[in-house]
Amino acid sequence: MPVVTLQWPSEADAEAFARTLAEAPALRDAFLTLHGDLGAGKTTFVRHLLRAIGVTGRIKSPTYAVVEPHEAPDGLAVFHFDFYRFGDPREWEDAGFRDIFAGPGLKLAEWPDNAAGRIPPADLAIKIEAMTDDSRTVILEAATPRGRELLAHLVAAPTPRFA
Repeated sequence: MPVVTLQWPSEADAEAFARTLAEAPALRDAFLTLHGDLGAGKTTFVRHLLRAIGVTGRIKSPTYAVVEPHEAPDGLAVFHFDFYRFGDPREWEDAGFRDIFAGPGLKLAEWPDNAAGRIPPADLAIKIEAMTDDSRTVILEAATPRGRELLAHLVAAPTPRFA
């Protein structure tokens, strides 16, 4: 499983990373998981990524709704999951999550461990660790061919900040 570590010295670096990732053709229909403690920057990164693909309007955390759907200007469906409070297996079926994961679109999941055994393997896992109030260490793990393609796109970017 290819792994890359990089640094985000500031939120501007997280935003630049999101813009680079948004340019990757393999991002369509990808499944990304976001890992990190509360306040690590998972939702902030998702907001940057959604803005980078052209989503407008309010982008809120789906903590209580579990999933927030969005649509990019090119018609790309995006589903932002937050499994922090997920616990009832019936909710998986009742909410139609199986159908969402089986269908097209970009899927982003915070706290994916809380839905383990129900969600498919992530194409790319993004692990964010707060080092200071502003800086983050980020570990990227590609687990699928699509994930490796995303990682290759990121590594080939003109100004990556790899540790």
